[in-house]
Amino acid sequence: MEILQTAAELQARTEKWRQAGQRIGLVPTMGALHEGHLQLVRAAAQENDVVVVSIFVNPTQFNNADDFRLYPRVPDADAALLAPAGCTVLFLPSVEQMYPRPTVLTFDFGPLERVMEGAHRPGHFNGVATVVSKLFHLSRPHRAYFGQKDLQQVAIIRQLTADLSFDLDLVAFPTVREADGLAMSSRNRRLSPADRAMAPQLHQALVLGAAALAQGQPAEVAQAAAAQHLAASPGISLEYFEVVDAQTLQPVSGAVQAGQTVALCVAAQLGGVRLIDNLVVPA
Repeated sequence: MEILQTAAELQARTEKWRQAGQRIGLVPTMGALHEGHLQLVRAAAQENDVVVVSIFVNPTQFNNADDFRLYPRVPDADAALLAPAGCTVLFLPSVEQMYPRPTVLTFDFGPLERVMEGAHRPGHFNGVATVVSKLFHLSRPHRAYFGQKDLQQVAIIRQLTADLSFDLDLVAFPTVREADGLAMSSRNRRLSPADRAMAPQLHQALVLGAAALAQGQPAEVAQAAAAQHLAASPGISLEYFEVVDAQTLQPVSGAVQAGQTVALCVAAQLGGVRLIDNLVVPA
């Protein structure tokens, strides 16, 4: 595995691969890798000739300075995990490499970004779209791999890919969970032992809400039941629990219609650590 730190090096390498007819898989990450990331890398290695994994904690997608400062950074440990998983090139740029000058371009994804994460983290998806666009241009992948835990992010990137005619396939993998149901996340490293023990309640609330929907209960009842469940867990501060259309991510009201796919989405704070999760039903 080779480690590259400049945009010019990555562009030169991917241009060489393209000219040789090799297919490129890209796995964009912010590091602090876990099994969910590694599943993406293994899949990319199986489906492509070469694999680029980027690790870049992108400042433009954080609207909380402490969250950016405290985000886990363990590049040496990450590199040790990536080589056996099938990574060809680890792209490890500095902020100056990714943003040689301040960006002034802004993205507007319409209703897709005015709900949930977009509503609670203003500017977040503009930062995501900016850095992903840069990574697409630099690595010129045939396929790009993302985790379904970030459901709204995947939808945003899918729209970005279509609207800007990026010539690549977007591959989304199901959420990978711990044995107790907690969605794997780099932020889990920041949880105290007590908060880590409480964190699976987020997934339990999703399962509870899904069960209510399966029984024909309205979305509002499912939301209330999930919120009540989380309210019984001291230390969990609920930001939102939404039942949305799985494609448009717009809120659903009333009973779920036959054949309709919905997503239950939750965001909450535990001890100053913000976690998100979702459950798509029917899966």
